[in-house]
Amino acid sequence: MKLEQLLSPAVKSIPPSGIRKFFDIVTEMEDAISLGVGEPDFVTPWRVREAGIYSLEKGHTYYTSNWGLIELRKEISAYLSRRFNITYNPKDEVIVTIGGSEAIDLAVRALVSPGDEVLIPEPSFVCYKPCTVLAGGVPVPIVTKAENQFKLTAEELKEKITPKTKLLVIPYPNNPTGGIMTKADLEAIADVIRDTEILVISDEIYAELTYEGTHVSFASLPGMQERTILINGFSKSYAMTGWRLGYAAGHPTIIGAMTKIHQYAIMSAPTTSQYAAIEALKYGDEDIKNMTKEYNYRRRIIVDGFRKMGLDCFEPLGAFYVFPSIQKTGLTSGEFCEKLLYEEKVAVVPGTAFGESGEGFVRCSYAYSIENINEALKRIERFLKKYI
Repeated sequence: MKLEQLLSPAVKSIPPSGIRKFFDIVTEMEDAISLGVGEPDFVTPWRVREAGIYSLEKGHTYYTSNWGLIELRKEISAYLSRRFNITYNPKDEVIVTIGGSEAIDLAVRALVSPGDEVLIPEPSFVCYKPCTVLAGGVPVPIVTKAENQFKLTAEELKEKITPKTKLLVIPYPNNPTGGIMTKADLEAIADVIRDTEILVISDEIYAELTYEGTHVSFASLPGMQERTILINGFSKSYAMTGWRLGYAAGHPTIIGAMTKIHQYAIMSAPTTSQYAAIEALKYGDEDIKNMTKEYNYRRRIIVDGFRKMGLDCFEPLGAFYVFPSIQKTGLTSGEFCEKLLYEEKVAVVPGTAFGESGEGFVRCSYAYSIENINEALKRIERFLKKYI
C-alpha cells in the first residue's frame, strides 16, 4: 500500500511544529541549554499539587461532565469576573478543555466552514493556521511590525477583511513577540468589526503575565462579549503545563457547539487536573504575583543582554518571550538557530516558526532559571562575534 497517498491532503500540507524540532535535538545534546520551549521552570505550587493528590486519595477517578466539573466552571466564572470584569454563566457559557490548544481547535472547528477566511495576526502561536486548514478554512495572515510594537492596528485589519471573513484571532499578550494590546488598541479593533458578522477568538493564555498596566480582555469591551470566544488556561499562569487544562468562555450557542465536538473527540478533561485547578483559582493569586515578579526580573536581564550584544530587541510587555532581530548577522532565522545549536549548544526558535513574517527574528523564552539565561547569553554573544 502507498500509505502516503492515503493521507488527508490537509494533513500533508501542514509542516511539523518549528518549536519542537530544536527542542527534540537539544534533549539529546550534552551540556546544551534550551531557551526554546514556553514552559515555566517553576514547579506547580504545592497546594495545587496537594489538591490533585487528595482527589486521587478520595477516589475521584471517574469521568466528569463533558463540560467539566461544575465547581471548576463556577471558579472560572468567578475568576473572569474578579480579574477582567466579565460575567459568564458557568452552566452553559464555560467549557473545560485539554489545555488552551484544544479550546482553540474546538472554536475553529465549531465556527469555520470550507472557504471561510480566518484573520491571523503574525508572528503568532503556531496552532492557529493548522487548525484553520484542518477545518477547511483559509488562513489570512496580518503581518504586525516591530515599529508598531507588534500590535494589530485597525488599518491593517481593515485591509484584510473580505466578504469571506468569518473569524479574527486576537493573540495577546503575544507568543512569540511579547507584544500586548492596551484598552485603546482593542477599542480600535472593536470599532472595525462592530457592524460586521466577524467572530473573535481572543487567546488570553498569558493574561496574567503582563508587565505594564493591566490586561484588558477583548470580551469586556461594549458589544464584544457575544461575538468573542475567550480562551485561557492554567499552563502558564499557574505553572501547570503537564496537567493539560484550559477553558473557553462565550455565548452558549458557540460553547454548546464546541462541547458537541469535545464530547465525541475527548469526552472530558482529566479529573485530577480539574480538582487541582479549583484550588489554583481559589488561592493562587499570590503565586501568580510571585512568578510574574520573577519573570519580570528575567525579562530585563535578557532584553538588556541582547541589546548589549548589538541586536535590535523589541521590549516585550507580556508573556515570557523575547523576539530579537538577527538580521545584522546576515543569516536566515533557520540558519542562525541551527548554527547556534551545533556551535554553542543553545536552542532558540526561528521566527519563521510563527509565520513567514518572523524571518529575521528568533524567539527566546525567559521561563528558565537566571543561571541558564546568563550562560545562554554568554554563548550567544560568543557566537555573534563571528557574524557581526
